[in-house]
Amino acid sequence: MRVNRILLSSSLIVVALVIQVSVLARLHLPGAVPDLLLLTVLGLALVYGHVGGALVGFAAGLLADLAPPADHAAGRYALVLCVIGYLAGLVKPESGQVKSATGPMVVVVAAAVGSTLLYAGVGALVGDTAARHVGLSGLLFTAALYDLLLAPFVVPGVMALARRAENDPLAETSPAKSGDVASGWLSGGTGLRIDGQRGGLRAKAARARVARAGRIKGVKRL
Repeated sequence: MRVNRILLSSSLIVVALVIQVSVLARLHLPGAVPDLLLLTVLGLALVYGHVGGALVGFAAGLLADLAPPADHAAGRYALVLCVIGYLAGLVKPESGQVKSATGPMVVVVAAAVGSTLLYAGVGALVGDTAARHVGLSGLLFTAALYDLLLAPFVVPGVMALARRAENDPLAETSPAKSGDVASGWLSGGTGLRIDGQRGGLRAKAARARVARAGRIKGVKRL
């Protein structure tokens, strides 16, 4: 992953985790907790693709596993978000632009349901039966509802930031093209092309030489 991807992803993940732990988790809503971290991973995966989505999801999940007040085995949520990020990246738009909100909303609902089921399944393997006591059907419904309501305020913004970082001209510039970039900066301030200026000066010099030769011939004839 490139440096701009790592910096942007790290910043968004940290902000999302802080808001989720300090604000959303304290709302005491019935059922599940709105998963801002999941929505952030989805927005990045829809721009970076399946490989980038898996890496971002694993890093975000591992950070959530280690951040207090985590009460589950480390690596459990990292596995969940890694799988979700990979699957979400598979439906990345070809052009990078989302033409309709239907597709991302379907992805959000599927990710909310899938992450809840996968989290509960992994918990059952390690002996955590909390989801069974709370009620899995209620968790699935509330998780999909809360994430669907929160998604329009999170996913488009995350995708826009990720696309802007991807199109950063400073990040895309290679050393071989530095001369062309410098020429563009030099010509950009005046609105004139350097090659055009050189061609114009050469043409003027040629016309001046022709005119001077004509005057000399006229004098000799006199």
